[in-house]
Amino acid sequence: MASEQFVRRHRIAVLALDRVLPMEVGIPFHIFDQPGLPYDLMLCGRTAGPVETYNGWPLIATHGLDAVSTVDTVIVPAFRDYLDGAPDDVVAALAQARRHGARIASICTGAFALASAGLLDGRRATTHWRHTDDLARLHPKVEVDPDALYVDAGDVITSAGVASGIDLCLHLLRRDHGAAVANAVAREIVAAPHRDGGQAQFIARPPVPPNRTGFGATLEWALTRLDQPLTVADLAAHARLATRTFARAFAAETGTTPIKWLNVARVDRARELLETTDAGVDHIAQLCGLGTPANFRQHFRRATGITPSEYRRMFAVT
Repeated sequence: MASEQFVRRHRIAVLALDRVLPMEVGIPFHIFDQPGLPYDLMLCGRTAGPVETYNGWPLIATHGLDAVSTVDTVIVPAFRDYLDGAPDDVVAALAQARRHGARIASICTGAFALASAGLLDGRRATTHWRHTDDLARLHPKVEVDPDALYVDAGDVITSAGVASGIDLCLHLLRRDHGAAVANAVAREIVAAPHRDGGQAQFIARPPVPPNRTGFGATLEWALTRLDQPLTVADLAAHARLATRTFARAFAAETGTTPIKWLNVARVDRARELLETTDAGVDHIAQLCGLGTPANFRQHFRRATGITPSEYRRMFAVT
């Protein structure tokens, strides 16, 4: 776990609506409330007091909606009656929080509360794959992405169902404090580190972690050889499949192509090296298999929106 001392503490409100899914309430607390991290979390309901969960037993909210507009980030977990939208007082509280500059995020059907408040109008957004059609039907101004694990629109971030809430929270942690801190927390909670960058223009769907696909052994093998000129044929040979068969099966299972996965993995490795080493750009380009320094800078800027030097200044571990 990172021991870096941070100056300003970031306030997070987890807004539990009636019949909330308790697992999704716990995810932000488990990730952001790790020792040494600069976050203060509070559980909010429409009023302070008991909030009924999806499972029929209550959680105790320590704060009501009045606290939502005072924080830096609001996270809305899934709730059962999402098709009815959010109550008017919740809509008002979310809209006010956004006007005050808060970052708003949702897990699973929490996106329906954000949509009710108009926060997703004209934006890409996602929710659990089972409910994306409902989100598009009820909120036609929202550009619903049914495939993404989460979509980062900068100040409003939405995620797919349940476990994707872990991906979302690790992504926010990476946005705030870089890959080294996020990866340390991921190891602490025994989760795959989704090293997908930290700004709105960064990749919204991270490379599939090796332990979440039938191609796990091949992806682990590739990750140890990013400094080499790997091809789809190389990956297919390791998986003992014909190249075309491998490419089709990989895309069907992961939602991306082998080459795109490799490129993202290479850039992710570069991010970690920029954060944790003082290696020069030429050397990092070689270690990541991104070719010449010019090619490396081009790939890195396309993926992150900033140069390697700027990224190092933002996230280097000192």
